[in-house]
Amino acid sequence: MKRGLPCRSPPSGQKCIVWFCSVLFCIVGAHGETSHALSVSTPHQHYYCPVGATVKMVCAQKGATLHPKDILRHSWLFTPHSDQHCHEKVGPRHAPILSRSHGNHSLPPGVDYGSGAQNFWVVLQNVTSLDQGRYCCMALDFQVDHKHGTLLQRPHSHVVLHVMPRRNGSKECTVVDSKPPEGSVSVALATAACIMALLSLPLILVLVYKQRQNGQSSRRAHELVRMDSEAQGHENPVFLGGSPQTKTRTVSQIMTRQSSETGRHLLSEPGTPLSPPAHGDVFFPSQDPIPESPDFLQV
Repeated sequence: MKRGLPCRSPPSGQKCIVWFCSVLFCIVGAHGETSHALSVSTPHQHYYCPVGATVKMVCAQKGATLHPKDILRHSWLFTPHSDQHCHEKVGPRHAPILSRSHGNHSLPPGVDYGSGAQNFWVVLQNVTSLDQGRYCCMALDFQVDHKHGTLLQRPHSHVVLHVMPRRNGSKECTVVDSKPPEGSVSVALATAACIMALLSLPLILVLVYKQRQNGQSSRRAHELVRMDSEAQGHENPVFLGGSPQTKTRTVSQIMTRQSSETGRHLLSEPGTPLSPPAHGDVFFPSQDPIPESPDFLQV
């Protein structure tokens, strides 16, 4: 009969290591996947212009459309409140919200849309206090199927225009970069992952050490149970219905004389050779007296 071995789950320390590595791979994989998707960012988020200046607000795009035959459009929205979201149907100076690749003949005076390989922009001439506010830029990925367009991606960002009174006759605008520089997000993620790894390493080592100690104690306990079961003649006491009961005998039962299986007297029966006497005689076999020789009697 083969001995059964109880199933053991993986150590908790190994689970922690697997979980930690999975989190790191998820972070890296998510960053790698999103790098190929269409994204929009702003090189400069705040523009400060005097009244009457001309400003060119730029948004940058990365990635590509999901399908090669998709149509890419750019959109600009406006709200006079810099701390609120842009209105969905209001463009700069009430201009159309979608830019056209074949010209912008329907735009109001002083507004112009433009786009390049990696960025797109809106130009406002002769700005006034009415132009101050928040401008939202979006890249729209349309999939056209049977003259019906489906919006697949809509990444967006925003810039804020501040219009100030003119000083010293200057019409130049200044910009302020309040957003982190390019690539800082990935660097921050990598730094955070390294810090988490360093902080979690001692805890993982302690868990692994404790799990090994528990495993050694468990193996010792199973070995003691196995040795004890072999000493009592049981094959596998772990899987028996109940613990085996050993037959105990009292001293009187042990000293009681029993007959052998062949029916012959045991050495403990009275009257057998070399058996102890029944009435307190010395534990030596009794012998008949040897008659003295006449020669010895004469000497």
